Formats: sequence, structure tokens, C-alpha cells
Amino acid sequence: MRVHQYVYFSLRSDRLPSREMATRLGMEPDEISVKGSKRENPPVPAVHSWRVVCRDSGLTVDEQIDRIIDRLGPIADQIAALVRVIDEAEGEGITSTLQVVRYFNDDDGDQHQRLGWHLDRRALEFLHHTRAELDVDEYGDD
Repeated sequence: MRVHQYVYFSLRSDRLPSREMATRLGMEPDEISVKGSKRENPPVPAVHSWRVVCRDSGLTVDEQIDRIIDRLGPIADQIAALVRVIDEAEGEGITSTLQVVRYFNDDDGDQHQRLGWHLDRRALEFLHHTRAELDVDEYGDD
């Protein structure tokens, strides 16, 4: 089966711009979104976001997650502190997320024999420490 997949870690805030997140973390993101940059009322995107992404083809989801954690591990304490600041200012919500996106039977995807994946202890500890949620979106033909 041909699968196109990628993984990203994001921080979201109603009030704190992504550039300020980058400054506080000491790390530039791969992608950002600016609240209301496409439409002001109602704002689209609905929140500011800071994202680190792995779109490397030919890797399993496990390997893509490992690459994200390899990059973010050194600043996990800063991420956790920033999540606490955002949650205290805005109320607890979905501030940090590890997102897995998969498209099955995608013509641009890679051939995958093993479709399953898992989170190892290192990944679970990172998610717990940074108060992140895991969100998995999977799309495909009927």
C-alpha cells in the first residue's frame, strides 16, 4: 500500500504569536500560522501556531516521531515551561500536540509493508513532560 505521511509537533496559543514562542524557546519553527492572517472575522487560522515537522519520505511513523523528538528533546524543559505559561494565561486547552497525518493509497506516497506504529517510552515521556496530546488523522479511499 502506498502511504503519504508526516508528523509534526505544534504549540498553539490564542494570544502569544509564533515569533514570540520561537524567541522564548530559542528555536525557529519549520512552519508557523498567524491568527487571523487569512481572514479576520472569524479569524482563520483560529490560533497562532509554532510547528516542527518531519516530512522525510521512506520513514515509518516511529522514525518520523523519533526525528521530531531528537530535535525537540534538548528544549523539552523550555517547551514544558511555555505550555504552562500559555495554559495559565489562556486556560488549559490544546496547547501542545504531536500530530500524525497519513494518507492511504496516495499516488505520491511510499510503499509501506508495515502500517502499524508505536510510541516508545522516550516518546511517551516527552509527550507527558511537554503536556502534549497525540492526534492521529488518517485518510484514504473507501
